[in-house]
Amino acid sequence: MHSQPIDEDPPTALELALQHHRGPFIVLLILVPLACWAWVVVLAHDMYGPMTGASAWMMAPRWDLRHVLLLWLMWAVMMAGMMLPSATPVLLMFGLAARRRASAAAATGREIYALAAGYLAVWALFSAVATIAQFTLSMRLAISPMMTLTSPRAGAALLIIAGIYQITPLKNICLRQCQSPFGFLMHHWRAGAVGAVRMGFDHGVYCVGCCWALMLLLFVGGVMNLAVIAALTVFVAFEKLSPFGVQTARVSGVLLVGLGGWMLTSL
Repeated sequence: MHSQPIDEDPPTALELALQHHRGPFIVLLILVPLACWAWVVVLAHDMYGPMTGASAWMMAPRWDLRHVLLLWLMWAVMMAGMMLPSATPVLLMFGLAARRRASAAAATGREIYALAAGYLAVWALFSAVATIAQFTLSMRLAISPMMTLTSPRAGAALLIIAGIYQITPLKNICLRQCQSPFGFLMHHWRAGAVGAVRMGFDHGVYCVGCCWALMLLLFVGGVMNLAVIAALTVFVAFEKLSPFGVQTARVSGVLLVGLGGWMLTSL
């Protein structure tokens, strides 16, 4: 008797990508986010505790260059830990596409790192803007030592601004680019490591365009509040990875506007 061949399901994109480029993906999607989160957790625990360890620099009486650089580093590390996991689809899809075009696996690995570098560069720039915003708020005594807005009206206004942005056409355009890695790579493909950096930068621009207003909500709940950081990370990932992301953005926008309006009327 002849045994019948067993039909097997074709490998998924994740399986194909990990088959050839396991190292870069383990580093970028597991090790780097874990390292970033570990540093953020240590910093947050010390900040809400004795402030004699990792966060001691925050108690400096004046804003010198060291203070500003450490604050920017805090934002940059936090953004990397929050946003790299949500970039998983475009990194995996790029790894598959680059593998088919490249002549060497090593070259493809470098291009994956280059794409991630371009992506993180945009969030590093966003972190610089957030640092400037925090410096400005601090100089005007508009932010507490726990890095939250001292004015309830300002907090409510920021909620309303974020909510309105959630339902704008620009938010929708940026979110759809983040949700469609295949379409993004089709329209933005550039060869080589330099091209990968440019693609990563372009994707990062869409990602910042999608999430910048949500990230500013950290000033409402606390820049180093682990519960707020975790909630935003999960929400952003759901928006970008779920098929219901656009609807979720609209619903969250209405809820944020409603919450901000309720806060204003309660004052």
